[in-house]
Amino acid sequence: MTDIEDFIRRLPKAELHLHLEGAILPATLVELSARHDARPLTIADAEALYQFTDFTGFLNAFKAVTAQLIGPEDYELAAWRMMEHLAAQGVVHAEVYISVGVIYRWRDHDPAAVEPIFAALERARERAAHELGLSIYWIFDAVRHFSVEEAERVFRKAAELRLAHPSIIGIGLGGDERRTGSAPFHAPYAQAREAGLRLTNHAGETTGPEAIWEALAIGSERIGHALSVPQDEKLVQELKARSIPLELCPTSNLRTGVCPSFAAHPLRRLFDLGLMVTLNSDDPAFFGSDLANEYLLAHTEQGFTRDELRQLAANSIRSSFLPDETKSSWLARIGLIE
Repeated sequence: MTDIEDFIRRLPKAELHLHLEGAILPATLVELSARHDARPLTIADAEALYQFTDFTGFLNAFKAVTAQLIGPEDYELAAWRMMEHLAAQGVVHAEVYISVGVIYRWRDHDPAAVEPIFAALERARERAAHELGLSIYWIFDAVRHFSVEEAERVFRKAAELRLAHPSIIGIGLGGDERRTGSAPFHAPYAQAREAGLRLTNHAGETTGPEAIWEALAIGSERIGHALSVPQDEKLVQELKARSIPLELCPTSNLRTGVCPSFAAHPLRRLFDLGLMVTLNSDDPAFFGSDLANEYLLAHTEQGFTRDELRQLAANSIRSSFLPDETKSSWLARIGLIE
């Protein structure tokens, strides 16, 4: 391990844009397949599923991998493997998307489908807190191109379960922006906010800055990807004035074909402009780059210094939904890392 890699590993940091399903590594997929398939996947079979060249190919790969999450015990295994990997990178807190919209769609919209799966996820979360010292919040993610009604079902379930499980911190809207924007979800977002849920949104990943304006208009507090922000100077100033956190995912954007290279990603530009930039891995198993590697690439490809990497880590804590007291504690520790 090089000095900079060791520094990154020791740096307390939060992962704010991470999909549970996208963290299933090929080896874990083989474990899941052995439970369910008459002809289980080999490691070569599993690795082949993660090969794609564009955003549509990524969505198809994501669907194929998620199909192996059949019972609660599968979700528990996937969550625990993800948490082990997070802790090994020096991640101290993660706010993890669960594709509850997919859970409902693949289980014939059974209203009781989520509870046993979530109970399994909570077992993994509690184990991680005890054994790894890792803090986890859950974000219930809807699929924007299914329907508004299906998103409402996801958000209502988040509000219902949150009464007994404060680890459910918010809701999100993923899926294909090219098919459905944010405007149709204005009312469900307002209802989620009234229920005490925090509001995140994927916007500007495969679309222009108008999609980010739309996401802001429905109350989104954090914007995932936000790749098209630099195309609109007025938007840049709006995001800066409001200190809206941006959950940037450079390697993700590279692998889905919406950005030509890590060096070309607007990470550096947005950081230098003083926006609230955070670095994230999105779907690390699919994109071959975890959070520690994203920090390393920021250093090697865009010249981020140790002090700037420290600032990215601090931004991730400040942009999280953690209590202020907990944020202050982690920020103090970040300042001590040399």
